[in-house]
Amino acid sequence: MDRYPFLSDDWVAAARKIREEFDALEDGVPDNVRMNQVITEVPFGTGTINSHIDTSSGSLEMDLGHLDQADVTVTLDYDTAKAVFVDGTVSAAMTAFMAGKVRVQGEMAKLLSALGQLSPPDESSVTNVQQRIREITA
Repeated sequence: MDRYPFLSDDWVAAARKIREEFDALEDGVPDNVRMNQVITEVPFGTGTINSHIDTSSGSLEMDLGHLDQADVTVTLDYDTAKAVFVDGTVSAAMTAFMAGKVRVQGEMAKLLSALGQLSPPDESSVTNVQQRIREITA
């Protein structure tokens, strides 16, 4: 299986295919969150990537670019973003936040809701989509 750097164009295309493949099989997302992210210290491209998460359709969609009307905007470094969005390690976000490496603008409750949806309570509850995303990520 091919593996790609997190948030590279190839990774985004492969992740989109995985989401489409499993869309009808996954349970819906319980809370609506529209979150923009500014990812810094990216090891390729210009060093910064704008991306977003949108669950307003009932499924978790992550893509490049910013939403026009986001509930919350989070600025964080690449390694923390990868730990949270690929590995589901919310503690990485909390540690980075406490160290001043994560900046939040907007509704903190929406951010906490999004983090809860990204982080499985234990490895046995990792969804098929989450597992496949992990497998394609270098």
